[in-house]
Amino acid sequence: MAPPKCLSKVSLQDKTAVVTGANTGIGLEVAKDLARRGARVILACRNEARAEAARAEIVKDTGNENVMTSKLDLASLSSVREFAQRLKEEETRLDILVNNAGLCCPKSTTEDGFDTQLQVNHLGHFLLTNLLLDVLKKSAPSRVVVVSSSVHKQCQGINFEDINYEKDYVAFPVYCQSKLANLLFTRELARRLEGSGVTVYAAHPGLVRTELWRTLPELYGWKFTLMKPMFYLGMKFAKTPVQGAQTIIHCAVEEKISSESGLYYSDCDVTEPSQNATDDAVARQLWEMSESMTGLSS
Repeated sequence: MAPPKCLSKVSLQDKTAVVTGANTGIGLEVAKDLARRGARVILACRNEARAEAARAEIVKDTGNENVMTSKLDLASLSSVREFAQRLKEEETRLDILVNNAGLCCPKSTTEDGFDTQLQVNHLGHFLLTNLLLDVLKKSAPSRVVVVSSSVHKQCQGINFEDINYEKDYVAFPVYCQSKLANLLFTRELARRLEGSGVTVYAAHPGLVRTELWRTLPELYGWKFTLMKPMFYLGMKFAKTPVQGAQTIIHCAVEEKISSESGLYYSDCDVTEPSQNATDDAVARQLWEMSESMTGLSS
C-alpha cells in the first residue's frame, strides 16, 4: 500500500517558509512542495553550492522564482545566530519554520564543544527556533515543524549526567537520544507558546531512502558487511523522499490541525510517542539545559 499523502490544497501565496537541510532528500521535497504552493522559500543549508543547485532545481520544477538560499551550519552556534539575524534584517515575516536537517555520524565534536549529533539534530534547531520566535509571533498564525523519528522509542531517556556521551559513545543510541530531544522540545515549546498563535508539530517521516544512511559503513565498520543484506532489503521497501516528506508537509500546511500543538505525527496523522517523550518535567529540564548550552539564557 502506498503511504498516505498530504491532501491539503492550501495556497501559501504571500507566506514565507524556512526549511533547514533543504538541499537534498526530504528537505528538498518539502521545499519544492511549499514553493509549488506559492510560498517564498528560504533554503537554510550548510553547503552553499549544493543549496544553489537545489534552488535551481526547485525553480525549474515549480516555476516559483521566489526561492532563496541562506547559509546555516547547525554545527556552529555562531552560524545559527548569524542566520537568524540575517533573516530578521531581510524578511518581514516567517510563517513556517521546518527544522528538518539532521545526521547520524561517528563520534565528533563541534566547534562549540558539543557532540555533533546532539548539536545538529537538537541544540542548533533549539537556538534557531528561539531566535526566530519574535518574527514567528509577529506573523501568526504560524507554524514550527520539528522532524523527529520513531527511533526515539529506543532511547530510555535523556542522559543528563553525560548528555554528550563522552564516556560510552555508540553512534546510533546517541542519534536516538537526539530524536527524543526533538519530541521533548516540541512539547515544551508548544506549552510556552500557548495562546501566541504559533503552533508546533513533531513529524516522523518514516524509513526513507536519503543521504542520512550514507555514514552506516563508517559507523559499523566490518559489521556493516554482515548487515548489508538486511539494510538493502529495508531500503527496497523504504519510502522515497517525496513520500517521506508528506507528513512534514501535512504538519506545515493542513488547515484542519491549525488548533493543535505539541503533538506527534506519522503518516499524516496523530500518533502516540513513547512515554519518555511525554514527561513534562524532563522536557523542562532539557529546555533549561539547552538554554545554558546554547547561551540563550544569557
